[in-house]
Amino acid sequence: MTGIKTTGEKKLMFFSGRAHPELAEEVAQQLGVGVVPTKAFDFANGEIYVRYQESARGADCFVIQSHTAPINQWIMEQLIMIDALKRASARSITVIVPFYGYARQDKKHRGREPISARLIADLMKTAGADRILTVDLHTDQIQGFFDGPVDHLFALPLLADYVGGKVDRDKLTVVSPDAGRVRVADRWCDRLGAPLAIVHKRRDKDVANQVTVHEVVGEVKGRVCVLVDDMIDTGGTICAAADALFAHGAEDVIVTATHGVLSGPAADRLKNSRVGEFVFTNTLPTPAELGRDLDKITVLSIAPTIASAVREVFEDGSVTSLFDEQ
Repeated sequence: MTGIKTTGEKKLMFFSGRAHPELAEEVAQQLGVGVVPTKAFDFANGEIYVRYQESARGADCFVIQSHTAPINQWIMEQLIMIDALKRASARSITVIVPFYGYARQDKKHRGREPISARLIADLMKTAGADRILTVDLHTDQIQGFFDGPVDHLFALPLLADYVGGKVDRDKLTVVSPDAGRVRVADRWCDRLGAPLAIVHKRRDKDVANQVTVHEVVGEVKGRVCVLVDDMIDTGGTICAAADALFAHGAEDVIVTATHGVLSGPAADRLKNSRVGEFVFTNTLPTPAELGRDLDKITVLSIAPTIASAVREVFEDGSVTSLFDEQ
């Protein structure tokens, strides 16, 4: 007989960067594990240092980091964390990215533009990632940018069940803020048994975050409209869409989005909007001034969904089965 046989069991280890530790703690609690102690700091020139306080040899490692502001710092930190695990002889490395940075740069609109979403996937693969687990990508095609498994989770059940539980469904209309979100809005309609409306808009290709709303397609007069989107950044698009719905006679507007980026003028726009409620998940931390001063923001936890997916991956189960009811 040659060789050595072992009877070791699989080992799950959960790691977190510094971008959104609250979400990491929630996911770890759902899994029934602790976040691995990690020493991480910035040198005077901005370089990042990471070292884990426990051995990761032979373990199935899950590294969570949401790409919030300052986005480039946290992406770089996650890449360094992946590299550290690869060099620590981890058995497998799954990268958990609740909010995938640069997802809006998923194709070339004009010549001499980058496809930055592909670049992020390449960087993660080069760093040593075996798998990516993420929530509501801006476009589904980004899954194909990574040369390995991508588990694409959805916040739709969480958001739709919350809205459906507090609004009379007979008065509900699901609204897509643009043509690109129609497919997602259709899933909302199926889940809530509500009709669909669409806000037609045109974006100025030379001015970032500049949107002009043209018309509303569908019946919204006297209805409670639920605007559904994947992310809200500066709030310009969604607030303009809400204004268009009110102009067409909507009784109330609820805005839902998986990712509350909420940068720049978003705080003022949300505060001054006629929207009755903004509903986000905690894939990103809510800016302190909004969470403190704006009572019409509701944040739902995506941690149970992420934890369930992590468990399925670790146990060689089916992540797809978590969303089969859709």
